[in-house]
Amino acid sequence: MTVGAAAAVRAGDAVVYPTETVYGLGADATDPSAVGRVFDLKGRPRSKPLSIAVPTVARATRYTRPTVRAERFMRAFLPGPVTVVVERAPDLPDVLTAGDSRVGVRVPAHDRALALLAAADRPVTATSANRTGEPGVRRVSELHPDVREGCAAVVDDGETPGGRASTVVDPTTGEIHREGPLVDAVRAWLG
Repeated sequence: MTVGAAAAVRAGDAVVYPTETVYGLGADATDPSAVGRVFDLKGRPRSKPLSIAVPTVARATRYTRPTVRAERFMRAFLPGPVTVVVERAPDLPDVLTAGDSRVGVRVPAHDRALALLAAADRPVTATSANRTGEPGVRRVSELHPDVREGCAAVVDDGETPGGRASTVVDPTTGEIHREGPLVDAVRAWLG
């Protein structure tokens, strides 16, 4: 199923994939049309940026321009339930980041997610698979019908172990944008 989902991402389709927190909604983050589909499936305003997921920190640096401090932070916390905000490279379209020069980066600590990301061989959108305003999805059975029907593939790995969305942090400025798993360790590292 992971191979089929990766092929769907490469074809410009949306997919649902598991992470260590909640299920994610993914598409080719370098393809403006695919990114637009993710916004539409979620019912998310395009003024709210999406993050990217990649299989390794090294892969993240192909699509971002982290500071030395940010890259050290990434290597300390990724893979893991943390989204790291860094400068984006030109390969990522404005629609992904709502025109911002920065993007959130995730390397999930989840084997099936990492296999999908490696096989897709491109950054994949990293946003929860719920409709905007609804709770995160921990089981495929909880997917909104519009999300399920709008995706070319759903990688079902049972209930996700987490439940809280990732901690979002900008290690360059030291700002924590959203508290989630590992927030105390993140604070300690930043401090």
